[in-house]
Amino acid sequence: MRFPKIALTSVLASAALTGTAFAETFDGPFVGVQSGWNSYEVRNVETPLGVAAINDDQQSFTAGVYAGFDHRLTDRVVLGVEGSLDTTNDDRLHGSTISGSYTLDPKYSFDLTARAGFLVTPATLVYARAGYTNARVETMVADDAGTASETHNQDGWLLGGGMERQLTEKVSARMEYRYSDLSEGDGKFDRHRVLAGLSYHF
Repeated sequence: MRFPKIALTSVLASAALTGTAFAETFDGPFVGVQSGWNSYEVRNVETPLGVAAINDDQQSFTAGVYAGFDHRLTDRVVLGVEGSLDTTNDDRLHGSTISGSYTLDPKYSFDLTARAGFLVTPATLVYARAGYTNARVETMVADDAGTASETHNQDGWLLGGGMERQLTEKVSARMEYRYSDLSEGDGKFDRHRVLAGLSYHF
């Protein structure tokens, strides 16, 4: 959890030190980069190869890109849409029974979300996020019959929230938490993320 604490401190420090208000903030298209902490929690999740007997947690680093559009509905209320693509490293999940072994390897994921925010100051937005998420996952099974693998899309939903601070007329920094449920039925396939992002507004 060291990275989220450092990133959150940096964003809050920027908010405290930046006192200038910018006209028409959070209104229009934007692109950005993000990185942070990623955690998967898997319990007997359903896959194309059957139920994977995995009871494992895995933490890793994640990084990606995003793009979206914000609209100032009122002086204080902001509505927006966003798409993001992220990848992780060293996040394989493992499990085994007397009949064989199982591995789940998330490759990358994308999110399509909407957010609603409130400007607590002219340059500081607090927001909630919700939407669709999809993870590209490789499942591997090794048992008496041999070894099989299948790469598939795991669909899910996410909820989250965070804070974004305008640093200059075109650049803002944000910090947020996202929870995703990728289980697609029985079992558990949860993902937790703490992400720090830097956005450029057009």
